[in-house]
Amino acid sequence: MDAQHVDEVLRQVAAGELSAQAASTLLARLPFADLGSARIDHHRSLRQGFPEAVYGPGKTADEVFAIVTEMLEHGTGPVIVTRADEMQGRAAMSAGRSFGVDPVPTETGAGWTVVLRAAPDRARRVLVITAGTADGPVADECAAVLGAVGLAPTVLRDRGVAGLHRLVDALEDIATAEAIVVVAGMEGALASVVGGLASAPVIAVPTSVGYGAGLEGVTALLSMMASCAAGVSVVGIDNGFGAAMAVTRILRDPT
Repeated sequence: MDAQHVDEVLRQVAAGELSAQAASTLLARLPFADLGSARIDHHRSLRQGFPEAVYGPGKTADEVFAIVTEMLEHGTGPVIVTRADEMQGRAAMSAGRSFGVDPVPTETGAGWTVVLRAAPDRARRVLVITAGTADGPVADECAAVLGAVGLAPTVLRDRGVAGLHRLVDALEDIATAEAIVVVAGMEGALASVVGGLASAPVIAVPTSVGYGAGLEGVTALLSMMASCAAGVSVVGIDNGFGAAMAVTRILRDPT
């Protein structure tokens, strides 16, 4: 339930279209619903401006189905399932179809991201840039989550510093972006390059892509954190979801 939904409930009560008892029943599910295996935070959209996501690992397919069902039945915003395995992803999609909601699954190297009831596109200029093709799964997770909250990005792939000329034709996009996510493994240098070109906030995502000294993303992580481009922010290794949520906070519409 988001602020718009609460305002509508109060308007209906004021207009005599909804009884106080019915409104109380609707609002009683705030701030959470206890399903036993999970407590669903229906208050999060109202509190933070974006919904709770369903993290797949550690849950059964039945638990994912029950959680998604609760969120669709008693919420109004997007429902996002991340890092799901195939059974969890299919359970989420089945729950969506039972409510007449057409699910949008994205399969990445980190698992499925399933989006149900995505927010309307807000026409903001968001870029997701990858250093290499191997960084694609993390970028795909990020793009799927951004699309779910109405910030569908333009994704620029394979623009790493080993062939810096590949970035040149995107200079106009970089200059006019409102937020940029840079996804890079190896030494993570692309984040500094883009950070030095852009006026927009830059969120850097180190990936576990790289040879021996890449240390499964640790080298890229430390490199990004030591960036000479002032103001580049860094999330955890392979955390495309976290980068998308950072952009969501940055571009949240004032209430």
